[in-house]
Amino acid sequence: MTIAEVCERFELTQDTLRYYEKIGLIPTIQRKASGIRNYTEEDCKWIEFIKCMRSAGLSIDFLSEYVKLFKEGDSTLEKRRSLLIDQRTLLKERMHEMQITLNRLDRKVERYDTLVLEKEKHLKRNSINTEIELLG
Repeated sequence: MTIAEVCERFELTQDTLRYYEKIGLIPTIQRKASGIRNYTEEDCKWIEFIKCMRSAGLSIDFLSEYVKLFKEGDSTLEKRRSLLIDQRTLLKERMHEMQITLNRLDRKVERYDTLVLEKEKHLKRNSINTEIELLG
């Protein structure tokens, strides 16, 4: 796949893909004889993994460490597993904090909705009373 096809598939910019390659988050991409990058499905799996982890808030530093260990081979399996568990714990904590914030926002919106309804009822009553006064 070309860089343009990969960008479209993963909704990333070419600059982002080049950056990921430059810092080693994805393997060096093979090139065609013409010099154009030729992404394989294996490359795309790395991109998908990185995009997923980034969208969950994992840092470039974490991903760099993880990929570095991956490249070192099976001797780093336990270390990689431990890193993933640590990140999972942090993500759960962030999700819990976000749920608390979402609940608070829901309550705030509900209060605003209640206030707006009360104001509308008040305005409607005043409007009806004004009409009655004008007619009476």
